[in-house]
Amino acid sequence: MITIPRARLQLPVLGLCALLGLTSTPALSGSIAVQSDTVLRSFKRVTGGGANDPVVPIYEYLKLDVEQIGSEYLSFHAYGWGRFDAADSGYYDNRADGALLYGYLEYADTYQGRSLRLGRQHVFEGVANDAIDGLRVRSDLGDQFSISAYGGLPVGFDKTTGRSGDSIWGGRLVHRFEALSDVGLSYKMLKDDGTTVSSMVGVDSAFFLPWNMSLYGNSVRNLETSGWAEHSYEIRIKAGDFTICPLYEMFQYDQYFGARGPAAGPFLSLANSDEQLQAIGVNLDWRASTNWAFGAKAKGYSYNLDSSASYASASVSWFGEALTQAGGEVGRMQGGTADKNYLLIRMFFYLDRMDEAVWADFVSADVFFTSYDQDIYGKDHSYCISVASGKKYDHENLEIKMSADYSVDPYFDSDIRAMMTVTCRFNAGF
Repeated sequence: MITIPRARLQLPVLGLCALLGLTSTPALSGSIAVQSDTVLRSFKRVTGGGANDPVVPIYEYLKLDVEQIGSEYLSFHAYGWGRFDAADSGYYDNRADGALLYGYLEYADTYQGRSLRLGRQHVFEGVANDAIDGLRVRSDLGDQFSISAYGGLPVGFDKTTGRSGDSIWGGRLVHRFEALSDVGLSYKMLKDDGTTVSSMVGVDSAFFLPWNMSLYGNSVRNLETSGWAEHSYEIRIKAGDFTICPLYEMFQYDQYFGARGPAAGPFLSLANSDEQLQAIGVNLDWRASTNWAFGAKAKGYSYNLDSSASYASASVSWFGEALTQAGGEVGRMQGGTADKNYLLIRMFFYLDRMDEAVWADFVSADVFFTSYDQDIYGKDHSYCISVASGKKYDHENLEIKMSADYSVDPYFDSDIRAMMTVTCRFNAGF
């Protein structure tokens, strides 16, 4: 029997228990991989009311993968985070916090692509994009069909009104026709305290057509209201070094983010807004050579309640050795309000394999500048500058990254952020 930890349980305790269990069972033979990401952040936003105290949170992300637990098909995977506000700024509700993002046993073999996951996991397939405490199974049904199903308790409701009456379940059926098409039908039912929060059905598809054309689509329908929540379709056409992608999108917010219960969360205002967004556009990419690529975008946005807008941009990118690249983009947004009329300029570079010239393996920078047609709270521009660098040690088992951001915006005087990430990796057999 597997006990599912609560979201507040710190992952280091879980990892220690797993390690003790493995080392006390000599019959097991496999491998273990541990990755620790320690993130030190610092930020301070200056507003018209004066400077706020700096916030200095320390994050710890811990990942554990145990393979071949007594069988080549059985494994255990866990990932979680913890945070401590070193400055005790009061910025967060709790000075210390943390959560288990996933922690599950998995049995997966090569026959018919069968797999079974038990524990806390994230289900991302079809209409599902949810964290659950429960069971997920998947299997091929011959050469042309596959099926998956899941069920359990929704993690998002465990801190609201208790877990009694909470449930989530659903699945996805996929049909494949050789290498020409892939069509999936999915369903999700979500309940909070016995009340249906979401009942969704969706169709996602990919068709690989002649003449280097492909079609990708996704439609989602709310069965509670019998209304469409989303349509997203894109055609990709390759003609030599050119790729053309016409696209269409529609989102009906009150159909997508149901206003019942806490499921809407930060999207509650959208769920109650009756707003609908439709967008139509086209992307054009030209890979002129090994080192040069050019792009252009045009997209129009229309709303039921808000003013319409359109955006067009052109970009250029240069590629060097390894991951080295540099480029820029110039775009123009045109709309009916002050914040939808601006010129956007972006420039960036990423220099790879820099260890022979400086201490770092890479150095990068990204700059955004926005010029508004009209003043917004007394300012007609905003900008953001971001720089980063990093280096790997000991055959990539130790990695250090540092970054800093500085931005100015009509909605605040300045925003200063810094971050250092130390990544440690450990691999061993047992």
